[in-house]
Amino acid sequence: MQSASAVKTQESEAPRFPIPAGVHAETVVSVKHYTDRLFSFRITRPQSFRFRSGEFVMIGLPNAEKPIFRAYSIASPSWDEELEFFSIKVPDGPLTSQLQKIVPGDTVLMRPKSTGTLVLDALTPAKRLFMISTGTGIAPFASLVRDPETYEKFDQVVLTHTCRDQAELTYGVELFEGLRNDPLIGELVEDRVTLYSTTTREESSRMGRITRLIEDGRFHADLGISPLDPERDRIMICGSMSMLQDVKTLVEGLGFVEGSNSEPNAFVVERAFVG
Repeated sequence: MQSASAVKTQESEAPRFPIPAGVHAETVVSVKHYTDRLFSFRITRPQSFRFRSGEFVMIGLPNAEKPIFRAYSIASPSWDEELEFFSIKVPDGPLTSQLQKIVPGDTVLMRPKSTGTLVLDALTPAKRLFMISTGTGIAPFASLVRDPETYEKFDQVVLTHTCRDQAELTYGVELFEGLRNDPLIGELVEDRVTLYSTTTREESSRMGRITRLIEDGRFHADLGISPLDPERDRIMICGSMSMLQDVKTLVEGLGFVEGSNSEPNAFVVERAFVG
């Protein structure tokens, strides 16, 4: 058995890598594991850090001379005092294989600049906003549905979340259930936000890929709403690459035009998202 002093010596000899210049070193506040594939975590927020709800940042770990950084959408709204992220676990992933092991008190690195296309500024005014997501692609929408500006610009918000299994939908369900008790936007969301969850593998009350459900009309029938219309609707899309392309093709076929920060229009797609 090793003595306490021997263990302490080994710990003190663990490599201490320098923090890259211009990078924030933030502390993990909390971690929640949903399944063996999904987890969320919250970190402290640098006082100088500003971002628009829906944007992403580059995060990494202080575990190498040249840390690996990956793009992660910020799941907390721009007014939150902490930063929240929703991540997939990849056993052999360069970053997520280690990131999934973090515990409160650990350090996470974050580059100071945020960016992204899933922001309200990239859309022109309309009545309804549809947020289409798969897996951890719900993260930027978790930010946007908790931002008061969303309800200043749109009368109705429909958040869709598609995952393989019901357990993977838990993050979205908890997010939705917490909206009405949110101290900042609780009064704004009354009857204005709808969550539409579907599974693609495990049996559930709503099954199928969101593109098929939209195309065959079940999506609109389930919600009791009129079909997607570029005259009154705006769409944000985030998730798997196959879903991004399929939904993009679908909505363009309906007459929607892709927008950007410089040229706002009817729909936007986030291509830099991890997971």
